[in-house]
Amino acid sequence: MPAQTQAQTILEGLAGRFIPGKAARTVRYYFSIGDDKYTMVLSATACTVTAGREGDADCIVKAHPDVFSDLVLRNKAPGAFDIARGRFKTNDPALLMMLRDCFKPL
Repeated sequence: MPAQTQAQTILEGLAGRFIPGKAARTVRYYFSIGDDKYTMVLSATACTVTAGREGDADCIVKAHPDVFSDLVLRNKAPGAFDIARGRFKTNDPALLMMLRDCFKPL
């Protein structure tokens, strides 16, 4: 059995760090982190993460695993160089900031 990737470990641990009441509405995120693909649904009361793409995403995030790790573990927004170098892309910066606020930092 192959070892878990950094993205898998982070995404599967997010539910335990979820802060209820932070999501203003139910939002579906799609993450493409390196070779890993995940869907996350956030609501005011729950966070669910599943492997693969499910349904239409409100926010799409494509990121290098290190940039994604900084975002969800340390509440650190991607820098201009990460964006310029293609290490981070999103279609909705506002929903990205909401995502950052919905989890306790490590």
